[in-house]
Amino acid sequence: MVGDKEITKLIKTEIVRQQWTLDLIPSENIVSPAVLEALGSSLTNKYSEGYPSRRYYGGNEVIDKIEILARERARKVFRLGKNWSVNVQPYSGSPANFAVYFALLNPGEKLMGMSLPFGGHLTHGWKASATGKFWNSVQYGVGRDGYIDYGEVRKIAKKEKPKIIVCGATTYSRVIDFKKFRKIADEVGAYLMVDMAHIAGLIAAGAHPSPFPHADVVTTTTHKTLRGPRGAIIFSKDAKIAAAIDKAVFPGLQGGPHDNQTAAIAVALGEALKLSFKKYGRQIVKNAKVLARELQQIGLEIVSGGTDNHLMLVDLTNSGISGREAQDKLEEVGIIVNRNMIPYDTRSPFDPSGIRIGTPSVTTRGMKEKEMKKIAGLVYDALIGGYSADIAKRVKALCKKFPIYANN
Repeated sequence: MVGDKEITKLIKTEIVRQQWTLDLIPSENIVSPAVLEALGSSLTNKYSEGYPSRRYYGGNEVIDKIEILARERARKVFRLGKNWSVNVQPYSGSPANFAVYFALLNPGEKLMGMSLPFGGHLTHGWKASATGKFWNSVQYGVGRDGYIDYGEVRKIAKKEKPKIIVCGATTYSRVIDFKKFRKIADEVGAYLMVDMAHIAGLIAAGAHPSPFPHADVVTTTTHKTLRGPRGAIIFSKDAKIAAAIDKAVFPGLQGGPHDNQTAAIAVALGEALKLSFKKYGRQIVKNAKVLARELQQIGLEIVSGGTDNHLMLVDLTNSGISGREAQDKLEEVGIIVNRNMIPYDTRSPFDPSGIRIGTPSVTTRGMKEKEMKKIAGLVYDALIGGYSADIAKRVKALCKKFPIYANN
């Protein structure tokens, strides 16, 4: 970077940190050089309030083509017809979800989503979020077995009569039955919104069932398993809903879109159309299954007993350490995870009983089942044995074999 030595130094330091650590945070990944190039392009200089052919500024001929291309690629990636409207302008996932509620709900009307401590997202109506303050929120969770109890979801929905039911999660390791959610939504006359932010890349790769045959609205971030820049997409198949969502995004909640971000999303979607992406998405799931199984075999408890997607939640209750301690212990040796509450947790969110682990980033680096077995051993040794120079050395040796951009 020309002209700012301090920031250049810090960026280089962060690149080194990423290269020499194992990133097991499920919501993080490694974008391609092409995505980085689009993000750092001169598109940053443009302002483009409005939508293609309906801008409030001049000079948007190129921007219109980029946004239209991003929409077209999004439909192709998720195998959708022209009847699905696509909005690629939300700045990120939280604003995208807020835009859907803003479009379809009046203040004080009811939405229903998964509770944050049970695996949902803040924007699914959690009380600390604006979505739990602007609207009347009811929440569902999971059973003691770690699975969604669809009978309980139906019972709550019939009692509360929400206008929107949200399905999707940030810490749920099993396949979501979108068909069952659709049936429940129909029984109570609710819109069904699917937040597929975490599993979008798996759906694109055919490694997870698609929500599109069942949902009225689908939102997703464009990073995580989709392996693009920070951003979001909203899909809707009803023209009236689509028009309301477009108005909610702009001018309802934000001004001009970040055109460099839109271009980077288009690049990532182009990559997701390749056969190599399909293989990568399926490998994420294979890796997660092996990692969960190996962690269980060496004595760690996995919520729900395993995983069907890219992540798992490790219950440390019987291990004698808290989630915060585990996160710190692992980071000392170069393994990056996040502390996380487990269902029915009795501890504080700041120091919960679990850690969340995922395989997107290490899969992007080219690691497969063999490496997952090694990672499971490293995690166990760090948690049970604490810091040792030998564990840190083994982590670095594994990182050296898989440079962050060698397979991207």
